[in-house]
Amino acid sequence: MSIEVRNEPKMTWTGARNLVDPRIPMSRGALYVAENRIRNMLKWWSSIIAFGLGNPTLYLLSIGIGIGSLVDSSLGPNAIDGVNYLTFLAPALLASAGIQGAMDEVTWPTLEGFVWDRTFFSMNATAITGRQIVNGIMLAAMARCVLQVFMYEICLLAFGAISWQSLPILLLVGSFAGLGFAALMLAFSASIKDDDGIFALVGRFVITPMFMFSGTFYPISSLPIYLQWIGWASPQWHATNLGRAMSYGMPVEPWLLLIHWGSMLVMTVVGFYWAYRVFERRLAK
Repeated sequence: MSIEVRNEPKMTWTGARNLVDPRIPMSRGALYVAENRIRNMLKWWSSIIAFGLGNPTLYLLSIGIGIGSLVDSSLGPNAIDGVNYLTFLAPALLASAGIQGAMDEVTWPTLEGFVWDRTFFSMNATAITGRQIVNGIMLAAMARCVLQVFMYEICLLAFGAISWQSLPILLLVGSFAGLGFAALMLAFSASIKDDDGIFALVGRFVITPMFMFSGTFYPISSLPIYLQWIGWASPQWHATNLGRAMSYGMPVEPWLLLIHWGSMLVMTVVGFYWAYRVFERRLAK
């Protein structure tokens, strides 16, 4: 009777550093944070799609076509910048969609990450830094922003408000407006210790005036001078003017075009710098 002897493979210890390489989260931390935020968004994908398509459709039916037909009949079909009212309104609606879409992902989710479930502290306990968390949040916010602007463009295209040729530039401008405003709002949201109704105040006293007094429904020059500063300071007006100039050729001075691009760029840089400092300081506590 023969006895079979089996040689078991020799076990070797590789060490935790080889099993979990810290260099991976150190180099890809922002992508992991963005993946986490996008997975959370996917839980509500049907609501995002329904809102992204339903809201512009209803708005265009009521304001763009309903009120627009009254404007065109009283002033003439090409009385505003040589185009009909719906075409005049379209770039402003896209800028608003970009700002709202990006802002939704940097307000309540930021408070959640610091106060309610404190996931940012868990992320920071690994090799992921505060700056990578900021970058990841903004990547996810811009994914939502670009999607929302694109869906709005599809609706505008179906209503004949914009042309195929203007899709890329309007997508860029609307997304850039969302980026600049969302960066500032992310830093602001990260500095809040408790909600206490602050976001409702932002909606009433920042978002609504910015939407109403930034040349959305009429040229900003028709406003009294003491109200025009609201538009000058808002990304809504800068993106609206850029969109109108790029999509249907509204006359804008070259120096003003530079100011439009530069203003949104300054908002982005200041917002990121402020957000980096707030996140690093708060996560260090």
